[in-house]
Formats: sequence, structure tokens, C-alpha cells
Amino acid sequence: MQGPRSAILLLLFFISYSSYAQDLPDKAAAVTNFPSHFFSKIENRIAGLDDQLTHQTKKYLERMRKREQRMYNKLYKKDSAAAKTLFAGSIGQYDALSRKLVSDTGGGSLHINGEYQAYTDSLQGMLKFLKNDGAAGSLSQLRALEAKMQDADQIKEFVRQRKQQISQYVQQHSGLSNLLGKDYQGMNQDIYYYSQQVRQYKEMLNDPDKLTKQALAILGKLPAFQAFMKQNSQLAGLFNLPSNYGDPASLSGLQTRDQVAALIQQQVSAGGAGGAAALQANLQSAQSQLDGYKDKLSKLGGGSGDIDLPDFKPNEQKTKTFWKRLEYGTNFQTTRNNSYFPTVSDFGLSVGYKLSDRSIIGLGASYKLGWGNGIQHIAFSSQGMGLRSFVEVKLKGSFSLSGGWEYNHTRPFASYQQLRRWDEWTHSGLIGVSKTVSMKSRVFKKTKVQLLWDFLSYQQVPKGQAVVFRVGYNF
Repeated sequence: MQGPRSAILLLLFFISYSSYAQDLPDKAAAVTNFPSHFFSKIENRIAGLDDQLTHQTKKYLERMRKREQRMYNKLYKKDSAAAKTLFAGSIGQYDALSRKLVSDTGGGSLHINGEYQAYTDSLQGMLKFLKNDGAAGSLSQLRALEAKMQDADQIKEFVRQRKQQISQYVQQHSGLSNLLGKDYQGMNQDIYYYSQQVRQYKEMLNDPDKLTKQALAILGKLPAFQAFMKQNSQLAGLFNLPSNYGDPASLSGLQTRDQVAALIQQQVSAGGAGGAAALQANLQSAQSQLDGYKDKLSKLGGGSGDIDLPDFKPNEQKTKTFWKRLEYGTNFQTTRNNSYFPTVSDFGLSVGYKLSDRSIIGLGASYKLGWGNGIQHIAFSSQGMGLRSFVEVKLKGSFSLSGGWEYNHTRPFASYQQLRRWDEWTHSGLIGVSKTVSMKSRVFKKTKVQLLWDFLSYQQVPKGQAVVFRVGYNF
């Protein structure tokens, strides 16, 4: 309840504040009183990203240090002088970079590096503008995180340079490609995956929650805050905005839109009757090429300006956290009644772990609900339980190869003790195909149908259903 309460307090404050703020000087209007848990929430979010970035970067540096150590040991046995020259001091630099990252508190000057983070700039400006203990603590943590983001970029650049140096040496000595090949090739994969992780952390930092968006929106209406951001934001420092930015006088000497349009028209007219058609054709060609480049950039790095081009097929799941690689699902199947069983429906739940973009493994369980022996004899009963394991590999398009191993308790039970009789459980081995059905409904967008063959059904006593049809949904 802390989040909604903070939002209400924040809203009430600004509603009451706006009624008299216009009569006060801008300096007095800058005094605001945010709830204390507003800053606590910001600090917790920043601290979480800081811990993740620090942990992943230390792992990355340790992995790269071990790679260079292995290459040094291999090369030293063949050419000790070359090994000392190529790897002199580089192994120790990984430890130095790790220590710098851990101890960096953002005390030095920060600058825009790579893609401009609009929200981060606004958040930093808001914390600078609000002069109280809560804002000061949050600002200190934010500056430390931004400093570590820059450290991460420097680490990536250092490893790129090391890879280039090793690459040049390997090219000059063809006999070393097999000796150093495995670790050398692994460096490019490590660089790519680490770059993707850092980009994700930057995107998470640049994605405000609802309460912070609301605070920035309301605060952005204050003239004092607007003037403050014109002078103190990262963007203002990058473009050196004039002190009278926003006033008509600041546009003096710049061409207006009408002047630019007239200049273009003059150039088109000089081209004769076909000038306009040629311009239109060139614009369409340029737009088509731009769209193609944007699509490639999006696939490689989500539009980020910090992209490492991989020479392998990346596994995009590798940079995600354990929880983000989980996929939950539910499904059901119905078995017709026979001389042994009533009509039974299996309702299953599952959780899968994505090994890659094309494969997933998981576990699940099911409950068997009995419906009776016909429309005239409807009777609900507990007809058993099931324990499942499964694996899926994408084939082509929306089709996947599916398989699994299951244990099923196929007898009615009234208590948990009955389920502990393992001799009453039967084995099922399933293999078949799955198809994800594209549906217009957002709720059932990931509907999946499966056709499976239970190749162990012929050994079951009593014999079970050989062909299994299931309908499920993943989320």
C-alpha cells in the first residue's frame, strides 16, 4: 500500500501547492516536500541495478582473465618471449578494472556516453532540484550507478582492443589458430553477451515506474524546474543551450521553416520538369534504405548505439535472468470413458526453462477430474494425478517437436495416502508435434495444440490411450 499512498500524498501536495505557487517567486516555488518512501523506492531500484551490474561485470572480467591466462600458458610452452610480449600486464589489468568498478562512487565528472538516456537525465535533474536528505541520497546512488555504467563501457572497449591485438598476432602466425582458437573465439561471444546485458541494465534504468513518471510530469510544470533543467541537464551541457533558450530572441539568425522550404523549392525548380519526380524517387529510395538499416539495428541491439556484431548465432536467452527465462503454461486433455475408466479430463500446469530461443525444458503436474459415464450419469470424482517432464524444440515457423516422460496415477483416490502407492502409477513416453495457433484475442494469443503418441501405452495395465491431443496456453 506504500506506492498508492505515496502517489496520493504527492498528488494532494501539488494540488494544494499549485493554488498559490504562481504568487511566489520561482525560488520559493522550488521548495517541495516529497514523501520519504518516494526516495526509498528510487534508491531500492537503483541499488538493485547497481548490484546486478557489479556482479555480472566481475564475472565477465574473471572469465576474460582466465581466457587470457589459458592462452598465455599455451603460447608460453611454444614461444615464451611472444607470450610475455602479447600478454604482458594484460592479465593484471582485469583485476585493476574490477577493483575500480567496485570502488567507483561517481565522484568524478560524468558525460553522455553512447545513447542519450532521457529519463535518467530528467531523474538526475529532479534529484538535484529537490534539496533534501532523501533526494541527496538517491542522487548519490544514481551518480554511482551512472559511473559504473561508464566503467562497463570502458571495460568493453578494453576487451575489444585485447581481442584485436590477439587477432592480429594470430593472423601473422597461422600455426597458432588451433592453439589459441577456442579461447580466442570465445572472447567474441563474451563481448557480445556482456554488451547485451549492459544494454538491458541501461534500458531498465531508463524505464520509469508510474509514480516517478507522475512526479516528473507535475514537477515539469513548475517554471523554476524548467529553468533549472535548461541550465543543468546533460542535454543542455551537450548542446550548450543559450541562457535565453525558449525565448523568441534565442532564434535570431536561424533559418525558419518557410525559408528552408523556399530554398528546397528553388533547388527543385532548377532541375527542370523532372526535378520534383527525381527528388521524390530519391526520397523514397533513401527511406527504404533507412528502414532496412533500422530493422537490422533493431535485431542486433534494439536500436542502441553500442552494438557488437557477432560472428555467431547468439542465444538471446543467455543474457536474461533465471526468472525471465521461465515460461508458465496450462493445458487440458479429455479421455473418453471405457470399461475401465469414466470420462476424464486432465488439467495440467507447467513451468519451463528456456535453454535458447528455440528450445525449452520443464516440469509439470496434472489433476484428473472424472465426469461420469455419460450425460445421464454425471458424477465428479478425483480420478488421479500426473507428474510430467517435457522438452520442446522449434522446427519451423509455429511448429515444434515435443516430447516428455510422465507418471500417471490412474485410479480414483480420496486421500493423499493413496497417491503414495507407487505400484499404482503408470509410465508414459510421449513424442509428437506442437503448433502455436495465432489468434486475434490477446488472452489466447499463445494458444498451443499438441498431437502426441504415447509409445509406452501398449505396456500399461489396463492399456491407456495411445494418441493424446492437448490444448494449452503459455504465458
